[in-house]
Amino acid sequence: MPQLPTMPRRLVVASLWPFGIALTSWNYMWRTTPLHRREMSGSLPDDGGPDLPAGVSPADLQPADDGVGPLFHRRYQARIANAKVSPEALIATISADPNEVAPTEFARFSKVEGHEGRLESGDCFVVRMPGPWDGPVRVIHRTPRSFRLATLPGHLEAGQIEFRATTDGDRLVFTIESWARSGDRLSNLLYGQLHMAKEVQLHMWTSALERAVTLAGGRLSGGVDIETRRVDEPSAGHEQMLGDPSARQVLDALHDKSLNFELGRRGDFTAENGWHVDEYCQPLPAEAPGPPAPGGSWEVAQRLMRTYAFADPAIVRAVYYPDRPLDDRDMLLEARFYGLRFKLGVRVGGLRDEIREIGGRHVRVWGWNYRTLQGHLEMGQMDYEVWKWLDSGDVEFRISAFSRRARTGNPLVRLGFRVFGRHEQVKFAHHACARMAALTEAALASDGADDVPRAADTVSAQPVSNGSG
Repeated sequence: MPQLPTMPRRLVVASLWPFGIALTSWNYMWRTTPLHRREMSGSLPDDGGPDLPAGVSPADLQPADDGVGPLFHRRYQARIANAKVSPEALIATISADPNEVAPTEFARFSKVEGHEGRLESGDCFVVRMPGPWDGPVRVIHRTPRSFRLATLPGHLEAGQIEFRATTDGDRLVFTIESWARSGDRLSNLLYGQLHMAKEVQLHMWTSALERAVTLAGGRLSGGVDIETRRVDEPSAGHEQMLGDPSARQVLDALHDKSLNFELGRRGDFTAENGWHVDEYCQPLPAEAPGPPAPGGSWEVAQRLMRTYAFADPAIVRAVYYPDRPLDDRDMLLEARFYGLRFKLGVRVGGLRDEIREIGGRHVRVWGWNYRTLQGHLEMGQMDYEVWKWLDSGDVEFRISAFSRRARTGNPLVRLGFRVFGRHEQVKFAHHACARMAALTEAALASDGADDVPRAADTVSAQPVSNGSG
């Protein structure tokens, strides 16, 4: 194991961050290389990254699953015309000294394990830079045309990155491809929230591509192609989370917990008595008038609701036993807030499937609710329903809720929830509505509800009312 950056070193690195931003801005001002950037949603396993090679143990690595925030699959690619070297020769030069392509004015590879002048599996480097990527990496795969690095504990990213050279007709193609999450909350804030680290990383690897063109003795053809695919879903859903003994233990303990509010006093849960009472309505793709169409918008939304797929996994993830009926389900919700995680227990209160008459119109309604258990930060109930108006064919996803803060013994948690809780509560509902709309549209477009992309952040859902917060 190489010598890892100490906490004082990481604090120094973070303090130098503004200088990295200034340097990046200066270089951006003078860059003339055309950049073709595409950003889109991704999915697992397509964007999850390659498996570890045979014989490489994950024990000493920092894989993407150990990271924070969404997974980013990024590919930077340069096509080189009139190259004077082969792909093998280019990779040999770079692997002998990665600083041949690294922009050493703000990023330098320091070899701490392995022989100088050549690259082999097991070699280790520490990348030094005034930004949040200062950290150790290990070579885990080496071929004549490529090498792949994996991050080690202490790195401020978690995942893998590969450098490779190939040919496409008469062009030499040099590619840098990475699959990684932020390694900690600071990196996630700078990368996923403020986007500063993301731009520095883009500048770093774009500069590496430009230097590779120079090493190849050719010219850049068509500019630099940059594709980013963002994956927000958990690595393997609730099945993987159930594999965590601690999560399973907490989930099983919910069986003996009672509700943390008196359900029989439903009439007292009003805004006048200090409760938030919310109603949200998100239009979904309409159907023809009449009963729900087989495979239509109403049925797709119903299937998504059964698996809690409408919840934005960047905000809340659910752990439950999928083989148990929905109306007999305890759920462990893992709420996420800037790297902090809170485990909250809820219990499904029942299903409904009925035709209601509202204002002389008939609407088919299917839905379910959950109620908060002892230990939850809130008290109350959330109802999720999909409506179809039989006369017009309009379909809607609806959320209704009543809630208030629960009593908790931790004063810091109590203060934090008082300041941020209501904002996060409304944010969850807005994202759930937006995600349901996007997932339903995507499922209808792909003729199924099982293969759906991430909901777009730009989709908006307006609440009918959102209480007093």
